[in-house]
Amino acid sequence: GISVPSGIPDFRSPGGMYDTLRPDLISATPQERRLMEIDPTYVVSWDIFKTNPLPYLEVRRPFILGTQQQRWKATLGHWFFDVLQSKTDKLTRIYTQNIDGLFYQLDNLPREKIVDVHGSIANVACEVCHHPISLEDFCKKVQTNIKDIYKIDREAPNESKHILCESCQRPTLKPTTVLFGRNLPEVFWQYSEKDMPETDLLIIAGTSLVVSPANSLVCRASKHSARVLVNREPAGEELGLDLSAKDPNSRDLFLQGDCDSIFLELAQELGWLDSLMALKDKLPQGSASLLN
Repeated sequence: GISVPSGIPDFRSPGGMYDTLRPDLISATPQERRLMEIDPTYVVSWDIFKTNPLPYLEVRRPFILGTQQQRWKATLGHWFFDVLQSKTDKLTRIYTQNIDGLFYQLDNLPREKIVDVHGSIANVACEVCHHPISLEDFCKKVQTNIKDIYKIDREAPNESKHILCESCQRPTLKPTTVLFGRNLPEVFWQYSEKDMPETDLLIIAGTSLVVSPANSLVCRASKHSARVLVNREPAGEELGLDLSAKDPNSRDLFLQGDCDSIFLELAQELGWLDSLMALKDKLPQGSASLLN
């Protein structure tokens, strides 16, 4: 994915959060722990959060605090779109399935151009009444109220306490990531209904295109638009992408490789390399090394 070079924790891959989940360390009932053992994604589901929000906050604790501290940096792939916007002013929207909020680190990308399809760790609100709170204020509460099941923070409390919403007083304050069993943000439907019919070029980057309904954007793009897949492996052929390169008139193009490497090549072809070089100090080490 586009965020891999940032070093950000991976949830789904071997060694990721779901693979290494330890239900016995989490503040939960025996029944809740059994359900986590059967399906680790249960820990970030609406089914458990509505009665016990502590497991979500405990497993996400280092990710929440690390996001506020900008422990992870936007990659070459992210910054390519910042340069694209500053050079052309033709970027309509970015739809991201990542919850890491790294697109918010860019300089020239207005927030209204970013659609967090699955929500974002960088934004916080009550899951019930939707009252917002700043990430900084929320992190102060996380540090003092939520225990560290990973044993990294020596100053973390030994036991977790609920964090109450200032507005409704329910213990349902959390980053706006979409819980399993909940609907996608309404903004996804509003913007995509407007954007897709007018698309000239759809760039699909670092995704297996198996998660619905986000993958529906591939099918909903204008039939006159070009579609470019940037990915390590082929994806989306069942959605109608033609990656065979046999038809010279095909509107689809497959650029195989890591996101950083491919977007660096595109920047070179477009004459934008100097703009990316100027951003070297803002990049994570993995991305910056490609510019050497």
